[in-house]
Amino acid sequence: MRVLIVEDERRLAVSLARGLTAEGYAVDVVHDGLEGLHMASEGAYDLLILDIMLPGMNGYRVCATLRAAGNEVPILMLTAKDGEYDEAEGLDTGADDYLTKPFSYVVLVARVKALLRRRARAGASPVLTVGDLRMDTAARRVFRGEEGQEVALTAKEFAVLEQLAVRAGEVVSKAQILEHVWDFAYDGDPNIIEVYISALRRKLGAPRIQTVRGAGYRLVAG
Repeated sequence: MRVLIVEDERRLAVSLARGLTAEGYAVDVVHDGLEGLHMASEGAYDLLILDIMLPGMNGYRVCATLRAAGNEVPILMLTAKDGEYDEAEGLDTGADDYLTKPFSYVVLVARVKALLRRRARAGASPVLTVGDLRMDTAARRVFRGEEGQEVALTAKEFAVLEQLAVRAGEVVSKAQILEHVWDFAYDGDPNIIEVYISALRRKLGAPRIQTVRGAGYRLVAG
């Protein structure tokens, strides 16, 4: 799951990004409304966390512009303002939820997960099945075998496996995995993916994840 945070309070933005990254999301951060609009328009994001008071373009206009262009990414709006009028204006422009600062990080994560579950119910099934492997993407749990034995995965392992599962039977490149599991600013060794693939093979069984030399990886029924 990829999340874009558009927030000009840099300390808050960094704090949110660290927390959501620890939850297993790939997080990008920008601090300007115009840049946020560009990123949201060009990138394949699953959720947008959008401050209202932004330089360049305020959050209301960013939200309204995205909706006018047919972009249906779930939007959680953040603001230091408090009042029914502000909430109504935010929701009228097409926001899906609204959170007033200061807020509890636990509450924000709960809102994020609720919006993603809602999107899953409206679109694709939140449960991915590949042979006897089942991934509950809403609950972030993985089960294998006829008896449904749960497999404990780290947040990053789950995110890598999810990218393979949504394209089961297809070859998924390292670049595609990096794009969706790590943020756009990641400039480390792309071979880090091999570490997670190796861990997934140990936990799920090596035959489930095939290496296609020079192309990427393929998840099969096993």
